[in-house]
Amino acid sequence: MSSGCVAVRRTVTRYGIFSLLVAMVSTLVVSPASAEAPSAYMQRVMNELVAAQRANSISAFGNVLRKHMDVPSVGIAALGPHAKALPKSERPAYFSAVINFIAKYAAKEAPKYPVTSATVTGQSAETAGGASVDTRITVAGSPYDVRWRLVRSGQSYKVRDAQVLGFWVSTTLDNLFQDYINNNGNNPRALVVALNRY
Repeated sequence: MSSGCVAVRRTVTRYGIFSLLVAMVSTLVVSPASAEAPSAYMQRVMNELVAAQRANSISAFGNVLRKHMDVPSVGIAALGPHAKALPKSERPAYFSAVINFIAKYAAKEAPKYPVTSATVTGQSAETAGGASVDTRITVAGSPYDVRWRLVRSGQSYKVRDAQVLGFWVSTTLDNLFQDYINNNGNNPRALVVALNRY
């Protein structure tokens, strides 16, 4: 396993697989549902992820990721200034590598962090820009809070970020990917190779 993937693994473990998984998935989208409140949307997404964890297979996690993840937004943002160095023709392979990496890691590590409950505890007032949804996730008997930042997307929502233990996960993911690229010739292709080898 490459040193970059080891660094990714250590950071993911540090924050807990379920919360970081969902946040790495962190632009989630569902089918239009004009009457669905942000809190109901978020509860539904968490339920699907808990079900995938209990199934505990790469394909189960991969299916959830492919169904709900806005891969281009998450993937390009994580590359930061290196995004322009990855040709558009190579981006589909990169996006696929991101999904496969998360799914494989989740299936391997999820049994260590059993989620017993994931519930919505509140939401902010909804504005034209979206809303924040607060949730409580209980992992191995220990509860902790996760705040989701939702934005409007047509008649539904997308999750732009999640705050776990005081850390915004988008920042964590950005740092992981960009540090690896910086240490490998500023070449985003090196990250794609590392993700595929995991």
